[in-house]
Amino acid sequence: MADRSTDKGTPAAASVPDPDSAEALLQRWLARVENVDAVWADMTPGPSADAVASRIGAVPKTFLDDRVRVVALAGDILESDRGRAQESTDVVTVLDDVTATGSSAARRGAAIALWLWASEEELGPLVPPLTRGHAARALAAMAFRLAPVVDPSEWISDAERRDEAARTFLFWSGQLPAGEDRDTASSLLAMRDSLQRNGALAAAAAEHAHRLEVTRKLEEARAREAAARYTHE
Repeated sequence: MADRSTDKGTPAAASVPDPDSAEALLQRWLARVENVDAVWADMTPGPSADAVASRIGAVPKTFLDDRVRVVALAGDILESDRGRAQESTDVVTVLDDVTATGSSAARRGAAIALWLWASEEELGPLVPPLTRGHAARALAAMAFRLAPVVDPSEWISDAERRDEAARTFLFWSGQLPAGEDRDTASSLLAMRDSLQRNGALAAAAAEHAHRLEVTRKLEEARAREAAARYTHE
């Protein structure tokens, strides 16, 4: 795995995300226009948040090395998923985007998500096992929603941030933490949500989401007008 996924060079040191780059990464997440209600409606049982958090705390240092190419890493870890062509394509698209940002935080966030799937082979499967049907979405959430706000080094060193990372991963993977119903899981995820607790970034994210929604509605209106003109011609 290392030969395929490592570039030569000096690894960058972990750092607190810069507010400007954090906002730019968050915009990549918001551009996906994910439907939170649809995610909740499609939930399947997952392992406990504590079990996933424990795996995050055990991430090998090689996964955190900025010389490691996440696209190649995903190819090694998720190779059994190649039968799901669309999801595999989406994973590559997300990870190419991660690489293009040049963000160490985004790269390490994606790498830790990949480690969670790899850990089931290295350390044994979780119960229930982690699903991979929404791998691209989970990778994007870890790289573009959480990593810009909380540096991935804190996911490892701080228990609350580790729990937040575990819950974020499970949610966007479409899995409900074991032993929790929807209300409990939703409440605990909201309580941990660093984005909402960061006033400036939360406001910027809300403003960008509003602009995207306005743009979407304008495009829908133009499409309806075009369809109406075509019908009357």
